[in-house]
Amino acid sequence: MITMKGARVLIAGLGLAAAPLIQAYDLPAVNLGFTSFLDGAPPAGPGWYAQQYVQIYRNGRLKDGGGDDLMLPTPGGESKAEVDLNIGITQLIYQSDQPLLLGGKWGMNVMLPYADIDLDPGDNLALSVHGGNLGDVLIGPFLQWDPIMGPNGPRFMHRIELQMIFPTGSYDSDDALNVGSNVFSFNPYWAATAFLTPKWTASWRLHYLWNAENNDPAQTVPNLLIQDRQAGQAIHANFASAYEVLPNRLRLGINGYYLKQITESKINGRGVRDSEEQVLGIGPGLVYHFSKHDHLFLNLYWETAVENRPEGERLNLRYVHHFH
Repeated sequence: MITMKGARVLIAGLGLAAAPLIQAYDLPAVNLGFTSFLDGAPPAGPGWYAQQYVQIYRNGRLKDGGGDDLMLPTPGGESKAEVDLNIGITQLIYQSDQPLLLGGKWGMNVMLPYADIDLDPGDNLALSVHGGNLGDVLIGPFLQWDPIMGPNGPRFMHRIELQMIFPTGSYDSDDALNVGSNVFSFNPYWAATAFLTPKWTASWRLHYLWNAENNDPAQTVPNLLIQDRQAGQAIHANFASAYEVLPNRLRLGINGYYLKQITESKINGRGVRDSEEQVLGIGPGLVYHFSKHDHLFLNLYWETAVENRPEGERLNLRYVHHFH
């Protein structure tokens, strides 16, 4: 059970200047593919959980609003732009056994992301990368409901979390690519798992994203003084389905995510046409249960239908430990 907004592909506050000029790439890092199977509840009930995520993002070809490759000016001419990311997230969760509202038991989630960004071509004349590695801290109070049980085990389990992203990460307005976003974001979600049969599950996590103004933005549009910029609102979702092939040990399945920006981004309070971001990722995955208290998730995604953001491949590893 995570909340990362994580994706999160950690290209937070990616305001780009290139030819043609990009006036998008403004959404903060969110949970794209970090969570997948059995997402509707923590695996071992109340208590403390520690989770570690490692996500490797490769061949992220920067796309414009039409889904075409973005070309960057270099000393030798124009070149296609690609970004690679190595992302880590350390997460601490407390799940109480105390009902708070409508039978939901309260809990708290805290996450610290960190990342390394590599841009190719590095000698381009338009984009620079900030060297800081710390991302924005995420804090989310949540309500977790007990599973609805059937004659052969659980039927349905779900949770609501009010996630908040705080601008604590590495950021410099002199650089277009930053790990931190320099804005506060509100990213609540509803996560659920349905047991279609005792062995076959379907899970989803549905997010809404709202972003405050960045009052110290990168100056990415020539001859225009950018006093503030604000990423548009968005919806995004993770979805997964798995089948238990080894009893209490191994589930194999398919996992994916989708993000759609639903309002224009703004510069100096005015909407920017064709600035909406979009991406669909899908691929295979598995979860291996070492015990009731230790679990390993492995997910692979290939991205498509991309607009105004990178299009690449993700490998996601997630380890969950329950302290008992």
